[in-house]
Amino acid sequence: MNAHGAAVQRVAAVELTEGAGVRVRRTLGTPALRHLDPFLLLDHLAGTGPEDYLAGFPDHPHRGFVTVTYLLAGHVEHRDSLGNRGDLRAGGVQWMKAAGGVIHSEMPQPTDGRLEGFQLWVNLPAANKMDAPAYQDFPADAVPEFERPGVRGRLVAGPLGARRGPVRDPFTDLRFLHLALEPGAGFAWSVPEGYHAFVYVFDGAATVAGTAVGRDTLAVPDPGGQVDLAAGGEGAALLAIAGRPLGEPIVQYGPFVMNTREQVEQALADYRAGRLVRPRPG
Repeated sequence: MNAHGAAVQRVAAVELTEGAGVRVRRTLGTPALRHLDPFLLLDHLAGTGPEDYLAGFPDHPHRGFVTVTYLLAGHVEHRDSLGNRGDLRAGGVQWMKAAGGVIHSEMPQPTDGRLEGFQLWVNLPAANKMDAPAYQDFPADAVPEFERPGVRGRLVAGPLGARRGPVRDPFTDLRFLHLALEPGAGFAWSVPEGYHAFVYVFDGAATVAGTAVGRDTLAVPDPGGQVDLAAGGEGAALLAIAGRPLGEPIVQYGPFVMNTREQVEQALADYRAGRLVRPRPG
């Protein structure tokens, strides 16, 4: 168990359709768990066939937060209103600071018919919500891998021993682990004091701080301390994510996340008037 007790909440994924008809499983960002400061949303993209995701996410806006996209299979072509282009492939990760405004598209492309990945929304402090957009893109070979008895892991963000994941979120000190545990294997996850954390089990079953957690379920342990993870009889695959809370008001309307209603109304007005994205200088 962690230093402060057992997991306090479990949230089962809700299946939704997003973009132009993409099926996602959402846990964080639902009525059961609207926010977990600094985290706003977690979507698991894992359709059973191309019809579940090929329509993709055509042009859509963001303001006021960061997206972290991590792929397990397939690839996603990214384009935005500032002229940026990318092709995120299996094992890779993209950190996109939408900040003052980005209009972009994310179009999934399967590999051998498969596409699986995750998108996490992370809030920005009030002082940085209107910053210029920024990106961090990393291929699979830039994400450190590690092995322990019964455990294989990938370090997407944050430290683990002497290693550190490639993604750096300077606002929340993001920690992001992808773990595969063999049946009965365990892993002691250390979370800094005061940080909010969650574990999303997307295959098999596990216990999180002594609480049983099934597939497609998110568990929220108490903030900070050691969180003991253990796989059930089928093994488990999971994400373990933590970050430093911002402690600021959250006012969200779809893809706009600000601190006041007036700021959200301004974002809507800017988008409708074509002012959401600032042109590049020069």
